[in-house]
Amino acid sequence: MKKPFKTQIIIIGTLLIISFSHPQEKEIKSEIEKLIKLREELKTTYENNQALLEKIKKEKEELEKLKKQLEDQQKKIAEERYKKLAKIFEKMDPELAGEKFSKMESAEDAAYILYNMNEKKAAAILNNTDPVMVNKIVRILSGLKKNPQ
Repeated sequence: MKKPFKTQIIIIGTLLIISFSHPQEKEIKSEIEKLIKLREELKTTYENNQALLEKIKKEKEELEKLKKQLEDQQKKIAEERYKKLAKIFEKMDPELAGEKFSKMESAEDAAYILYNMNEKKAAAILNNTDPVMVNKIVRILSGLKKNPQ
């Protein structure tokens, strides 16, 4: 009679051990499944972010190209404007042109206009321009000669 009792205790003990360890095993499996799912989500998010980053890089490159084209067009338009203004000022009386140059707000604009003019006509206009403005224009023109557009 003692043997069955011992066997019953062993069986009950084994069942208790299994029942206590079994919920932990389920929890561990559940956590592993959650981690696997999270890893897949992270991988998907990473891949999506990489694709988005590539798209942004391509768009940035395209915008930089467009910006360069716009800057080139603006530069060309400005050069054309200065050439047209140079022709107009070349036709003016040097005294009147010098007076207009003296009153210009931008010495840089004046310098670019003179840069596009016939040298003799530009010199005649500068002879009739305010000395302070002439100094500003000469400084700009000397920079243009060193660094041509």
